[in-house]
Amino acid sequence: MTRSTSSLMLAASLALSAPVGAETFRWAFQGDMQALDPYSLNETLTLGTLGNVYEGLVMRDKDLNIIPALATEWELVEPTVWRFKLREGVTFHNGNPFTADDVIFSLERTRKEGSDVPTKVASIQEINKIDDHSIEIITKAPNPILTSDLSDWYIMDQEWAEEHGAEDPVDVRAGVENYATRHANGTGPFMVVDREPDVRTVLKPFDNWWGEPIHNLTEAVFTPISSDATRVAALLSGELDMAYPIPLQDGRRLEATPGVSLLAGPEARTIFLGMDQLRDELLESSVEGKNPFQDLRVRQAFYQAIDVEAIKDKIMRGASLPAALMVAPQVNGFNAEMNERYPYDPEAARALLAEAGYPEGFRVGMDCPNDRYVNDEAICQAVAAMLAQIGVDVELLAQTKSKYFAKILAFDTSFYMLGWTPSTFDAHNPLFNLINCRGEDDPDRGKFNLGGYCNERVDELTVQIQSEIDPEKRQVMIDEAFGLHKEEFGHIPLHQQPLSWGKKDSVELAQRADNVFDLRYVVVGE
Repeated sequence: MTRSTSSLMLAASLALSAPVGAETFRWAFQGDMQALDPYSLNETLTLGTLGNVYEGLVMRDKDLNIIPALATEWELVEPTVWRFKLREGVTFHNGNPFTADDVIFSLERTRKEGSDVPTKVASIQEINKIDDHSIEIITKAPNPILTSDLSDWYIMDQEWAEEHGAEDPVDVRAGVENYATRHANGTGPFMVVDREPDVRTVLKPFDNWWGEPIHNLTEAVFTPISSDATRVAALLSGELDMAYPIPLQDGRRLEATPGVSLLAGPEARTIFLGMDQLRDELLESSVEGKNPFQDLRVRQAFYQAIDVEAIKDKIMRGASLPAALMVAPQVNGFNAEMNERYPYDPEAARALLAEAGYPEGFRVGMDCPNDRYVNDEAICQAVAAMLAQIGVDVELLAQTKSKYFAKILAFDTSFYMLGWTPSTFDAHNPLFNLINCRGEDDPDRGKFNLGGYCNERVDELTVQIQSEIDPEKRQVMIDEAFGLHKEEFGHIPLHQQPLSWGKKDSVELAQRADNVFDLRYVVVGE
């Protein structure tokens, strides 16, 4: 049985300091949110920023603990039945009351075509209304990490969505827009008052928020700045109060500048490469009539041709953590004994390509963002140069993340870079989302397995992992699943990237390991 109440937990989680004089706060990131619809893109910046506006049944505090939000308490009454007590007296930003009907509507909307977040509720069979402020969530099987699944699943106002023709989610892949693209109506501590995509988004505190604010903000202005140099200069000149990410090469510059500080730490995001293993012929390749990535030897050759230590030293300035698994050390289920990479060996890689029938190599396209991850384009350029040493001609397409995500999420890619932070901080999340087979029987399974890697045994283990409550048995299953994926070179893990934020010394804030920036914790001093 699990039960949580809001009063003590929320107070403890927000207790950084008491608010002082009210202030405007200005911050920047290297890219913008793709839409204000919380179901539009399963991406940290979009979901993390919208977490200041929208709320879920539960949320995470600065230390990533699960705490109450729109639910005040919950209880596991049967192995597949959870009973949630909803917070009373909560209103959306437009004044509409929050009720159980909004939760049920949000579940239905999340599952509609175009939603990018159905995996967050994939374990839920149905939600039943007990009364306006009580619900039962029925899961398809026992799910001991249900609350973790729901930590960034946000609740929308049914009345508002229906009034404005936003019953369906915004589909960023298809370029579909509706009222929720540029407008928001959540229950969170901040409300959107101005939105100019790729220019700025202005938020102001919601006076009727149910919680007790500890921030001292009267206004928060978000500006996407793609240029690293411009973003850093704006911070150093005082135009910004906070900026991220800070290029690793600028860290010492910030540390030497009075009045600003560098915040660095490990991030739970794994950066990896994916390969199209599903199509009979690659979309972007010189090889006709077959798909080289369907041959394990080719995948292994790519893996062993990439020198992650060189990427760490020369591009990441020693700040990355080379990875052999698709999960970071902060994630439940990570096994350090399995986190040993196959050796970098270009000669062995060339031999593997020759054995697979490609002694001269081949040409392949590669998709990469240039404004999403730390040094993303530089990493892809390095990978391309390393693969050239074994005869592989990589045609790199590095784009701003809006174009990049639209392309790869439409499965229009042969070879790509992606980063993943499990929102549940549990190994089941990347197994289900990134590694499980894509299939018509369950469209949520493998939703972000863009290359189509497939092993039925891994799928079987993933189902068992989700419902297993014995930690030791569960770890054995996780190890077997990741072991199979590693042996088959299903993806090529590169590293966990570092967190690198810059801020004025007069600003207090919380740096979360999932790289989510939470305005609830911001206090601006003089």
